Amino acid sequence: MSKRVVIYGASGFIGKGLASLLSSEDWEVIGVSRKGSGKIDGVSSWTTPEKVDLAGCEAVINLSGEPVNQRWTEKKKRTFHNSRIGVTNRIVEKISNLTPEFRPKIFINASAVGYYGGCGDEILDERASLGKGYLAELCGEWEKAALQAVPLGIRVLQFRIGVVLGRGGMAFEKLLTVFKLGIGGRLGNGKQWTPWIHVDDLRRAIMFALHHPELHGAINGTAPHPETNAALTQKFAKAVRRWVFFPVPGFILKLVFGGFGGALLEGQRAIPKQLLDAGFEFRFNSLEEALEDLVTTRS
Repeated sequence: MSKRVVIYGASGFIGKGLASLLSSEDWEVIGVSRKGSGKIDGVSSWTTPEKVDLAGCEAVINLSGEPVNQRWTEKKKRTFHNSRIGVTNRIVEKISNLTPEFRPKIFINASAVGYYGGCGDEILDERASLGKGYLAELCGEWEKAALQAVPLGIRVLQFRIGVVLGRGGMAFEKLLTVFKLGIGGRLGNGKQWTPWIHVDDLRRAIMFALHHPELHGAINGTAPHPETNAALTQKFAKAVRRWVFFPVPGFILKLVFGGFGGALLEGQRAIPKQLLDAGFEFRFNSLEEALEDLVTTRS
């Protein structure tokens, strides 16, 4: 008998592949979208956030969140907040309104490595403290909202996701474009760390967490070996057989992108200690392996 899982953000970059993976392992996947419809492999039915029924499902996975790679105007900040904290609060409220026997057993909520702020060369596992800055505050509040489900008897996992690399994904496609045009260069001095992960490994890690009850709390959704921005630039250029172009000065990033530009100059040397300790095996441990898969199989 299949188990039901509800995915908020099932039509997003991570969610659409996750739905197919879950379905292949006999999960009944309910997709949640604002329109209450979609065309994603693996989703058996669709509903809206207002109409979704969480009673009797095994797990809820929330991947919602307005992208932060844009200027942080006050209006956008309100959108960032509502699409993260607001959605998470409403999920927990729905769970709390259910009697205990009908509540989901697992709640996986997205978060981000921005939780740690800018920490230089410090190696960050899930025990590291909340950092400073707007993104850290946003992630901290986001995770706090999810933790409200713990007293309800729910196993809560917060995936602190890094830069997700995958075909069709925003990060990979933008990098591929600028490097193929021969204009790719490091950002600022390039010393900031980039905690990346191949999208296939991230989806598999979420599946892994569903089946491993010893996992709970924060989980770094990153590959075991983060790269500095300078190293990532060199390796990406090599993968697409292009030269590395001039670096982009930090002040230009801040001028063009505002607060987000400043965040690009910070980094997190995050490692997935929880996943590794639980025995999760990454298919793409190194950036070279990930880029070989993404670049060479693209055509």
